[in-house]
Amino acid sequence: MARKNLFELSEAAGEQAPPDATRTSLVRPLMGLDRPLKPGRPVGAISQSLENINSRAQRAEEIERKLSEGQAVVELDPSLIDQSIVVDRLGVTDERRTALVEQIREHGQQVPILVRPHPDDSARYQVAYGHRRLAAVRQLGRMVRAVVRELTDEQLVVSQGQENNSRSDLSYIERCYFAAKLEARGFSRDIIMASLGVDKAALSKMIALVARLPAEIIEAIGTAESFGRQRWADLADLLEERARRARALKAIQDPEFAALSSDERFQSVYAMVKIPAKKPDRTLWTAPNGSRLVSISDSESKTTFAFDKRIEPEFANFVRERLQALYDEFRQKITD
Repeated sequence: MARKNLFELSEAAGEQAPPDATRTSLVRPLMGLDRPLKPGRPVGAISQSLENINSRAQRAEEIERKLSEGQAVVELDPSLIDQSIVVDRLGVTDERRTALVEQIREHGQQVPILVRPHPDDSARYQVAYGHRRLAAVRQLGRMVRAVVRELTDEQLVVSQGQENNSRSDLSYIERCYFAAKLEARGFSRDIIMASLGVDKAALSKMIALVARLPAEIIEAIGTAESFGRQRWADLADLLEERARRARALKAIQDPEFAALSSDERFQSVYAMVKIPAKKPDRTLWTAPNGSRLVSISDSESKTTFAFDKRIEPEFANFVRERLQALYDEFRQKITD
């Protein structure tokens, strides 16, 4: 319509457009064309500016199309962006976090993050990938450069996983843990394979590995970037023994453990559980008459009493019936 109005202007020399000439409806705020164009100049001037106007309009339309398709980069307030539905990281070292902040401070945010409109809050967004960049920009108090795209949950996790794969950005255990969490949330194996770029056999091994490891130990150790599938599988084998698992779970509670690097935490747990469990101490309880009635086995995790029924067949039942009274006496003693 705008072009029609422009060419309908009179070409007669000296003829002026009426004061109330129809204005064009070409408005492109993205390119600064936020005021209607005023026709009425001589054809020569129109001809000179028409190509420029059309070029700017076409560029505006292209940007608007890219925005609608989630291809253009926009600036967003980081406070309006929530984390992904499934977090894929087991932590970021202070050194890397600081380095990224300084890089963005000096050179700006070179790579945009990907977000989608929040499915539960139209005023907010949800990040698909770029969590570390988002955190760094937040720390700097800047607007974050982002691509906004309509994504289903499946599309979000596939984009999230594929971005990390292309950047070789996740350690082996992070990829396994991410896969297990996606399955726990009900995503199909096909979606998880597409997200991580692995085949069915590899994915099965990854999820099976996580199932054999206590979540507390995975999260306490963290990324462990230097250790791949075989070392984690070895650790899982060792932790199948109850006593070793108990030792590892106790060790990760030590404040000194948290102060180690992630690789050091893995090595610490691995070295601890690789040492064979201490053999139980065995003693015999002897009655005043010299009868060896009870064999006592004392290990790190339990104490076992074995009654010899050949000597006193009813003694074990006698003790069993009085366990409650013995326990009450014990509780009373430790509370006094």
